Amino acid sequence: MTASDALLRRLEQDSSLAAALAWPGDFDVDRRDPVEDLVLPSGRPLHPVAGCGAGGTYFLCGEAGSRERPVLYADSEGQATLIGADLVEAVTLVVVLPFWRDLAKGFVISELGSDLRAGHPDFDAERDRLLHALGLAPLSAEEAAARLLAVAARTAPDHVPRVRDDDHLPYGLMFPSGPVRRSG
Repeated sequence: MTASDALLRRLEQDSSLAAALAWPGDFDVDRRDPVEDLVLPSGRPLHPVAGCGAGGTYFLCGEAGSRERPVLYADSEGQATLIGADLVEAVTLVVVLPFWRDLAKGFVISELGSDLRAGHPDFDAERDRLLHALGLAPLSAEEAAARLLAVAARTAPDHVPRVRDDDHLPYGLMFPSGPVRRSG
């Protein structure tokens, strides 16, 4: 069993860990119904593992037990990106950067972090407890953003999904290029 498989099994079996990822990370293992039936250009299977409140879906790419299974996020507006080389990396990024989708829109890491802490003052302690409970290594927000951009850059061409019906265009890239803004 891979580390990603073990992590997914823990999240499926431990409702308190799953709930901690659902807020503020918006990674909900109980939301696994994708808005659309998507396929990858390579034909590799997509296995939905979680969803978000806005209708997006997180997928493991590839066959169960495969050595390489990156995590693809596809939103409900026709954009997608890889967010982790595997589920362990993706969940780490979601825990450290629950606002990661806003980075694709040009928002600044420090401002997003300040806004999150203003409304959720215990975020840092809860994040650290969750990382520890999941056995995940802590990262700074800047390091997490750098990893996100590195994996997102590998989305095209092999991980750009499209709706199974050939009449639909491929999804757009959430992080087409350029750096994430760290401060204002």
